[in-house]
Amino acid sequence: MSDVRQVVDGVDPDKVIVPELEKMLSDDGYLRDFQREIKRRYGAFQRIVKAIEEHQGGLDKFTKGYEYFGLHVTPENGVICREWAPAAEAMYLRGDFNNWDKFSHPYKKLEHGKWELYLPPKPNGDCPIAHESAMKIGISPKPGVPGSGADGGPIVVVTKHGEYGDRNSPWATYVKHPENVYQYQMVFWNPKKKYEFKHPHPKRPINLKIYESHVGIASPEGKVANYKNFQQNMLPRIKDLGYNAIQIMAVMEHAYYASFGYQVTNFFAASSRFGTLEELKELIDVAHGMGLYVMLDVIHSHASKNVVDGLNQFDGSNTGFFHDGPRGNHDLWDSRCFDYSQWEVLRFLLSNLRWWVEEYHFDGFRFDGITSMLYHSKGIAHGFTGNYNEYFGLVTDTESVLYLTIANYMLHKYYPFVITIAEDVSGMPGICRKVEEGGQGFDYRLGMGIPDMWIKILKETKDEDWNMQNITHTLTNRRYDEGTIAYAESHDQALVGDKTIAFWLMDKEMYTNMGTMNYRSLIIDRGMALHKMIRLITHTLGGEAYLNFIGNEFGHPEWLDFPRQGNNSSYHYARRQFNLVDDEQLRYRFLGNFDRDMNRSEEHYGWLRARQQYVSCHHGGDKVIVFDKVGSSGIPLVFVFNFHPTQSFTDYRIGVDAAGKYKIVLDSDDKCYDGHGRLDHNTEFFTYPEEWNGRSNSMMVYIPSRTAFVFAKAD
Repeated sequence: MSDVRQVVDGVDPDKVIVPELEKMLSDDGYLRDFQREIKRRYGAFQRIVKAIEEHQGGLDKFTKGYEYFGLHVTPENGVICREWAPAAEAMYLRGDFNNWDKFSHPYKKLEHGKWELYLPPKPNGDCPIAHESAMKIGISPKPGVPGSGADGGPIVVVTKHGEYGDRNSPWATYVKHPENVYQYQMVFWNPKKKYEFKHPHPKRPINLKIYESHVGIASPEGKVANYKNFQQNMLPRIKDLGYNAIQIMAVMEHAYYASFGYQVTNFFAASSRFGTLEELKELIDVAHGMGLYVMLDVIHSHASKNVVDGLNQFDGSNTGFFHDGPRGNHDLWDSRCFDYSQWEVLRFLLSNLRWWVEEYHFDGFRFDGITSMLYHSKGIAHGFTGNYNEYFGLVTDTESVLYLTIANYMLHKYYPFVITIAEDVSGMPGICRKVEEGGQGFDYRLGMGIPDMWIKILKETKDEDWNMQNITHTLTNRRYDEGTIAYAESHDQALVGDKTIAFWLMDKEMYTNMGTMNYRSLIIDRGMALHKMIRLITHTLGGEAYLNFIGNEFGHPEWLDFPRQGNNSSYHYARRQFNLVDDEQLRYRFLGNFDRDMNRSEEHYGWLRARQQYVSCHHGGDKVIVFDKVGSSGIPLVFVFNFHPTQSFTDYRIGVDAAGKYKIVLDSDDKCYDGHGRLDHNTEFFTYPEEWNGRSNSMMVYIPSRTAFVFAKAD
């Protein structure tokens, strides 16, 4: 069968019909100048799907490659092993089952670069490979001719250059490294009793509030925390905080812990450093029982360069799953880049997505680093101006665009409950439009400019110089009808070299003045107030969904740094100090309580799914921002922020669209959040039929300095 490039070559845009293209074009008229390219891409997508249906056994079978490749126990209790290694000359399986004999179990070469090995059951009917036994694949030059290479792998591969090397199967589902050995090796996972799921997938949240988390750091202790700890200690905490979704990072196996999970070595293996596969399944199932939606941080933009325990050079060649030459290397990340024009790469990656849904019951995916996929520059030193020629010209890597389109099409076709999120900083139009409209089919994109704005302000700008118009512009600058996830900070802002927002605000005073019995210094007072205000305005104005990184909800101090050579392998910064928020004598609990009540207020009023919002005031001198929206509850809401460091305002007129009586329902200055309690929540506010700042009515209100509060219509 022709490769993907040949299949899509020569698509005539004039003959392509995109079913709902006009809907996207009517929302953004500038796209009309680029509709030929949009049609060409859609036509190429159609051809690939058609080729899979006609020549690859159908999309369903094609995207379940894990049922064919890898190691599988057969009905008679034997083991069938299959791999794709087009450049290999010979392959062997070795491990505990054959006393690590390198050449006693050779694979048979099949067509199209595939290899197969069958191990019959033992004479007594037992499986020939014991549960939890270690293995490797070896690759060599000519069949039966050993080469020279280091020991340690399950699959022995002999290359066309006469080199012998150990490998892990790309489809390995569990890998571990022996004690005092840093290279991972396959472990045969075949327990007598596998975990049985008790709870169905939860419904897709329409008001997505994501708790971004990492299993290994989810403990105050200086160690790698595990799945059991996360299940028992984190899930109840997340539920109580009002989040309805969890995004779990670093689940896909990565040999280097300090890579934060972004240098994936084994795409089908759940990380063994956190526990067993069954323990991860139980974690997800318990989360589902609590009504929590669970998402996987998936990395399909690149892969680790590791050879012995990774995907790189599996068959001895520099290609295989990746491009050769510069296109196959990501210089900034020192990793390999996939060749999305190969059928087996498409099969591998699409099957990988289905594997995490089918085997572990994940509900959705955050696709990491897709800017590096979308452009031939890989996003390196690429300053995106917003000019549409950047998105629909030759700088775009359309092979990657097509892969992402097919991935979203496939996921939503087979799993209607799935949510997909794009981490893209470029702002490519259509990323979050339906495939049928000519888009790539993601449900949300990350509002990556928002945290950058906050960090830049805190680093470079005095409080009295904060630009209110810049803040509201950044928070509202998003594409119409393309879902955006707002966040004040994520893991990126917490990593070494940067600091959490709380630490930018309060720095070293967090070590001495966070006690409730201590004198509240001006720095702590400012930091506590602005931490709540920054999060509330981001939550309410920045998008259609919200995200928080583990621990930052209560103002986690310092930064995040994983054990590595540069810090003497210390776990001191690779942990989340929940003991701080649990201590009644520390102020952290006030920030945690505000975060909880902010989420619960959203759950009640539904402001994340408001179809429209109107910023009626962003006064530069007063440092006041006012906007209104009607959430999914149907109750009109008015949001008021005073960022002025010293000035409070009495009888301040604000615009209100819906006439009536209003009451305060959330107040950052409330004493229960360690505020000064300057607002009386029993006060009823009535509108006047006087137009103000573009709204039909107005109210007179008191706005204390460094305070944010929410009005809800109460009649």
